[in-house]
Amino acid sequence: MRLNKYLSETGAWSRRGADAIIAEGRVTKNGEPAVLGTQVEDGDVIAVDGVAVGPSVRRERPVYIALNKPPGITCTTERHVRGNIIDFVGHKERIFPIGRLDKDSEGLILLTNDGDIVNEVLRAEHGHEKQYLVSIDRRITDAFITEMAGGVDIGDAITKPCRVRRVSPQVIEVVLTQGLNRQIRRMVEALDHKVIALRRVRIMHIELGGLPRGKWRDLTADEIAGLAPPPERAAKPAPRAAEKST
Repeated sequence: MRLNKYLSETGAWSRRGADAIIAEGRVTKNGEPAVLGTQVEDGDVIAVDGVAVGPSVRRERPVYIALNKPPGITCTTERHVRGNIIDFVGHKERIFPIGRLDKDSEGLILLTNDGDIVNEVLRAEHGHEKQYLVSIDRRITDAFITEMAGGVDIGDAITKPCRVRRVSPQVIEVVLTQGLNRQIRRMVEALDHKVIALRRVRIMHIELGGLPRGKWRDLTADEIAGLAPPPERAAKPAPRAAEKST
């Protein structure tokens, strides 16, 4: 594994942030200065500013939390970014968000210090559902719902079919199994409408429920168990893939 990926999986740095501290000479591998492109193998000891970091030392206990993210908070681990989600939560453990929810949107997002579950939750081919309530700038027609549900050309992709249901004259419920950047907003804009407000209310089996805006809670044991891959996927390692923004 490349060193920058190894550091990013601790949740303390993005890959770009990891590259920066490597270039500054703050990272060692087995006591020797590391360089950009350094590979990490099992048994290697990685330290930043003399303090060992990595999967075996990065946490005292596994953390899995659900946050009702308010608008204005950015889903990044970069602490210099004003309004970053890590400082907003203020957890005593080093955690990172699983995926993203754009700055203008609100609702459910999961955070953890367990890098092993991230691929299981985010990989599009696993078909996990995410449910949203979306307020639109004008009255919603049957034709709009049909077009949204059937897949929309958003310029660099055609979205997969999804479930769309009218909740009120200007509010729809959308259930996606895809995670393209700002996907719902871009779908709505491609159909000559505008999103007024967007709230995620469910990720897989985990629901936002009555969690107040800006508050977080620990996941239950059943919720955590539901995040684990099924036996057929747990039995073999996932193929390595390029990092993908969600």
